[in-house]
Amino acid sequence: MRSDKIVQFVSFETSLDLSIEQFIIHWEQYTRSSNSYANVTLQKTEKNGLFKYIAQHRLPSGDIQFVFEKARRSSRIPELEIRSRHAGGYAILQSQRTNGIHEEETKVLAFFVHAPVDMDAFQQLPAHGKLNIYEAYYENCRYAYILEFFVKDKYLPSLLEQLKAGKADEIGAYKEFALQEL
Repeated sequence: MRSDKIVQFVSFETSLDLSIEQFIIHWEQYTRSSNSYANVTLQKTEKNGLFKYIAQHRLPSGDIQFVFEKARRSSRIPELEIRSRHAGGYAILQSQRTNGIHEEETKVLAFFVHAPVDMDAFQQLPAHGKLNIYEAYYENCRYAYILEFFVKDKYLPSLLEQLKAGKADEIGAYKEFALQEL
């Protein structure tokens, strides 16, 4: 199942522990496509003192005018150490969950640089809950596939171990924030 939407993934890394509200102030310094917050989800994770935020922008597949670059800033505003990386645009291969995480759930993102990936093995993981699968839409995407799991908290350690064994290049457990909620 290929969707008529493209999901753009942009990640930000910083050593500063910002609240999501503080991060959004800095995130808004970037210019975006004309889409509103309604089509953007932010998530945050922390690992070894590094905080990573990922923005998911959902766009119609015909909207190739996605722009995400830092706007010019005044020299009077101090610059924070936030590094951004655009992972690229991804087609939705499978969508089992279209709304955010539920209570006592965690979102896990697994990133795979190289194809092919045995999707059947990941779809049959006993603890995964719901799974969304994204495939690189453009040739210059950072990853070949991104898997988005919605898992009950009690199954999180098991899922993380299974993903490590499945050779995911990057794995993270994220807290999700829908921008329309803020």
